Amino acid sequence: MLVPMLQGCFFTGVESTPRITGRDVRREALVAAPEDSYLASVGDLPLSRWNPGKEFMVTDERILRIFGASATGAPLGPGDMIRYRSADESAAVTGGTVTDLSFLSPEGDVLSYRVNKPLSRLMSDSVTEIPFTIQMSVIEDARRLMEGKEFYILSSSWRDDADTPVPGRKFIPVHIDSVSPGNALFPIKVAFTDRDGNSARIFIHPGAKGEAPRTFSRVFSFKDPYLRYRHIPPEHWKLIIDGRVADGMTLEECRLSLGTPKEVDRGASNSFIREAWLYENGVFLLFEDGLLKRYRH
Repeated sequence: MLVPMLQGCFFTGVESTPRITGRDVRREALVAAPEDSYLASVGDLPLSRWNPGKEFMVTDERILRIFGASATGAPLGPGDMIRYRSADESAAVTGGTVTDLSFLSPEGDVLSYRVNKPLSRLMSDSVTEIPFTIQMSVIEDARRLMEGKEFYILSSSWRDDADTPVPGRKFIPVHIDSVSPGNALFPIKVAFTDRDGNSARIFIHPGAKGEAPRTFSRVFSFKDPYLRYRHIPPEHWKLIIDGRVADGMTLEECRLSLGTPKEVDRGASNSFIREAWLYENGVFLLFEDGLLKRYRH
């Protein structure tokens, strides 16, 4: 990125408005899109739909804490698989009724997780979660919907298998190579390849839009996003894809390229409207009458 240093960016002699946040730069229209519900049916299943043998992948070795005294065999760690065995109701020491969910470790040991609810109530819950695990049914359902298909990726936050950032682009078509277990925060790991042969991963959460910070519709699109922005010159769109900016780009183009800024300062003089954007990583953009004039990294 060519990054000229900013000079004279103080609003001397300018009557400015109060500082606002990036949320005020652009408010998205609340229009439902097909992508919003594409993975809506994908999620943790309730106990009432579990069958013996149902698999759970361990995401953290702290899972041993929930099994207590029953975890006497080999230690469990990320990537290990446990299988559901049964649910049994019993009387709690303090009174009332609890349910013991039992699982089999990779070595065949029985692991017991106690839930402070009677079995009937647990069976009526809409979702049953086991801490520090990913239900493999989530991965299987997401795999059926995504693997082998082509989508447009909306994020340049590409990762490698170790979840380390790698250079990425956005608004380009990618082929979904595989879907596999991710991590505790984002259970679905999506491996993809762009048309130039660059491969990467991105981690997402199942469910519909709004249920988590990084669901399908926030990361993928069925259609080419450029169809919505035909008014943007091709040379500017190429910069947007690469996450770059250049003098003369509009507010909208810069937002598409770099995302929403953390803070915005707006002001006006007798000759033009001035606006400054500040990002969390220190990037600073200065606009005059809606066009980018100077910027720095």
